[in-house]
Amino acid sequence: MSNISGAEEFLRETTEGDHKISPVLPDHIKNYLIDIDGTICDDIPNEEPERMATAKLYPDALETLNRWYDDGNLICFFTSRTEIHREVTEKWLKDNGFKYHSLLMGKPRGGNYHWIDNHLVKATRFKGQFTDLVSKEVTIQVFDDQTH
Repeated sequence: MSNISGAEEFLRETTEGDHKISPVLPDHIKNYLIDIDGTICDDIPNEEPERMATAKLYPDALETLNRWYDDGNLICFFTSRTEIHREVTEKWLKDNGFKYHSLLMGKPRGGNYHWIDNHLVKATRFKGQFTDLVSKEVTIQVFDDQTH
């Protein structure tokens, strides 16, 4: 079901002076990276790939993610499943009706992620139910950007 929506226009080549730079999406378009196992379906470890084809879908994930896709956001599934699991994963996503733009395999395993990037990154821990996102004030770790 991989497909590029209207957001593709924002991902074209961008320059700053004489240098090419990475494109930046406007605030109204989000670039969602969504885990698969334990987030949109049963938590299936790579050591039990025979279960991947029949993983139980989380219906609220399907409804929410497809709405985000239809709203013009980018949906990328980012999974710890390896390349040898790509075919079964793509078939499961298609058979269950997920709309998405891309699928990245080989996410590091083990959790406790701390993402460092030159672009703004927001993270939301999945705790059992997909809903619309809400704003909350929280404490996060950031780089000390004071100049010395």
